[in-house]
Amino acid sequence: MESGSDDPFVRVRGAREHNLRNVDVAVPRDALVAFTGVSGSGKSSLAFGTIYAEAQRRYLESVAPYARRLLNQAGTPAVDDITGLPPAVALEQRRSVPSSRSSVGTVTTLSNSLRMLMSRAGQYPPGAERLDSDAFSPNTPAGACPACHGMGEVHDVTEESLVPDPSLSIREGAIASWPGAWMGKNLRDILATLGHDIDRPWRELPQEDRDWILFTDEQPVVTVHPVREAHRTHRTYQGTYSSAKRLVMRTFADSKSEAQRDRAARFLVSAVCPACGGLRLRREALAVTFAGRNVAELASLPLSALAEVLRPHTGGDGPAAVLCRDLCARIEVLVELGLGYLSMARSSPTLSSGELQRLRLATQLRSGLFGVVYVLDEPSAGLHPADTVALLSVLRRLRAAGNSVLFVEHHMDVVRHADWIVDVGPAAGVRGGRVLHSGPVEGLRNVPESVTRRHLFGEVVREPREPRAPSGWLKLRDVTRHNLRGLDADVPLGVLTAVTGVSGSGKTTLVNVVGETAEGNGDRVVRVDQKPIGRTPRSNLATYTGLFDTVRKLFADTDEARRRGYNAGRFSFNVPGGRCENCQGDGYVTVELLFLPSTYSPCPVCHGARYAPETLEVRYRDATIAQVLEMTVDEAAGFLADVRPAARSLRALRDVGLGYLRLGQPATELSGGEAQRVKLAAELQRAARGRTLYLLDEPTAGLHPADTDLLMRHLHALVDGGNTVVVVEHDMTVVADADHVIDMGPEGGDRGGRIVARGTPAEVAADPDSRTAPYLAAVS
Repeated sequence: MESGSDDPFVRVRGAREHNLRNVDVAVPRDALVAFTGVSGSGKSSLAFGTIYAEAQRRYLESVAPYARRLLNQAGTPAVDDITGLPPAVALEQRRSVPSSRSSVGTVTTLSNSLRMLMSRAGQYPPGAERLDSDAFSPNTPAGACPACHGMGEVHDVTEESLVPDPSLSIREGAIASWPGAWMGKNLRDILATLGHDIDRPWRELPQEDRDWILFTDEQPVVTVHPVREAHRTHRTYQGTYSSAKRLVMRTFADSKSEAQRDRAARFLVSAVCPACGGLRLRREALAVTFAGRNVAELASLPLSALAEVLRPHTGGDGPAAVLCRDLCARIEVLVELGLGYLSMARSSPTLSSGELQRLRLATQLRSGLFGVVYVLDEPSAGLHPADTVALLSVLRRLRAAGNSVLFVEHHMDVVRHADWIVDVGPAAGVRGGRVLHSGPVEGLRNVPESVTRRHLFGEVVREPREPRAPSGWLKLRDVTRHNLRGLDADVPLGVLTAVTGVSGSGKTTLVNVVGETAEGNGDRVVRVDQKPIGRTPRSNLATYTGLFDTVRKLFADTDEARRRGYNAGRFSFNVPGGRCENCQGDGYVTVELLFLPSTYSPCPVCHGARYAPETLEVRYRDATIAQVLEMTVDEAAGFLADVRPAARSLRALRDVGLGYLRLGQPATELSGGEAQRVKLAAELQRAARGRTLYLLDEPTAGLHPADTDLLMRHLHALVDGGNTVVVVEHDMTVVADADHVIDMGPEGGDRGGRIVARGTPAEVAADPDSRTAPYLAAVS
């Protein structure tokens, strides 16, 4: 069919984003379209990097230039043409911003309605003035507790936090919070000039002197005569003293350096705000109630319980009834998506990426938009199989409202319910980037080179495995934390254990307690989570695994580097010397445009190479350091095959299915699943120690079933080496392959926190009380 106004397809021509190879594809509008393929095959590049990015670019062209500066932009995708493309909304699995002020209530906008309910229909104390809705928000000046500024806790320092080892003298570093280098030396010189004994153990100083040194508000200025090396001349200077408390509090509040703020935070002691009791609001707001509870108490209830409190007030036409009906209807969708255990007050940074995406999904369902393309990133991530039915129901309702739903997905049960499938592959990186099939799901049966086909249509045959016998037990008794109340649990050692249960049932809490208990017993514990491996683009695959150190030494050992006097530091883009100083090793520069958003362009001096021209004149096997960083793990494995430390790192990365990543790939570009596998690879490359406890939280998130099989081989190898592996998991093929299963539940939140079933996979699959059992039985 020719593309035109009546064409029911979004047609992409010549897509070349990342590893896409000049892809042409058509996907229907008003349909559920699944994008599948192994990790790194290019499916996200097609769905997000091309289709969504182009939709956003077109929208921004219609926005006033000044307003564009306020919007995040995805950039112009490498594609020839896209036709039939409506406006798009992306719901990615990005982590929440680290602000503790962001909560479930703010993400879903439920808190706006609750504040309005308190303002318009709350019970006020006699004679009290009616408050605006802003007065019920801890994030506004009108509502925030003045003592803690709406944070719920206050920060201070103590002598113990500032001076952890009182046996040291000031000269020996007793005041651990003081800066190092010259500033710390200046502070010591100023104290000596003021007459304090800086060579006497801290505990022997008079308490009055200790309090003044640490906590004084005075800032005396004195003339300092520094005494340093005898052969150097040091001039006197005017030195101003600042107490240890003042320095820590000022750094924590004002420093633009995240590293310095993190360091200052180590010396702070946090306590519940005495003015608001941790409720974050002014007393006037907390005095107003609805259904016998103030706004903080309502916001702290699980959403399912909050709906029960509000439901009796939904009758009639008054403000209370209208607002309660709206709240209950929106909460209903969240409960349907398995999020009823969350409270409005739950801080966003404590949520998983899957929980965040489902919160945004529920919000969109109530938005009333139609004619929109929704692009979702693994909507089933973090979902128990019992909850995927509700997810599919929500996706169908979005489609029924006149929208198109495009989703990247690895969960084959969800993919089977799509109207259309776009399978990308056949492999990852340079061996992927082609559309193998775009059409109805059933049509994928006829594509033999598709890896997805075998898993989608049940062609993969798994040999039954006899569960291993535990070598011992880690016994937990009377565990009370979050929704675990007085829990007893026995965790087997020397085997692979899967912890299962619906969202919010207490799985992660239990695994955290397991780790802390093992550490308390002196065991080695390795946590392999999905947190980023670095916070800035300067952290990358090569730096995290230690591979970059090996590569830099190789370049420093070349004849040309020795002749020029270059050491390994010369080949780092993070320090002056070898890097391009025009972009300071970033490889790009920021271009500020008047009335337009800032744009990024390759550095005109190094053209994106990140290094100075002189550094790039040194070659190892005819490649520059910049060219080595551009290699994929697979390419580098051949290039550095005979360099043992490098070969070991590269083999570990390939073993966990990351051969398609570039060595210099910034940490910020990696998904949570990729970051977790990088951490696992870093552990696998170390010499085998045995008797280590490995804790993994949903290690298969973001993994195609073929990659999951690869990952499981390595987890079993760890166990065969004498280690213990405990995984939190929703993938039933992984659970069926474990030696032991601990099933939590029966529900989430307050209705969870118990062990419902335990034993071998076969024993749990046969347990009538377990919600996991029927799904486990289906794959066992």
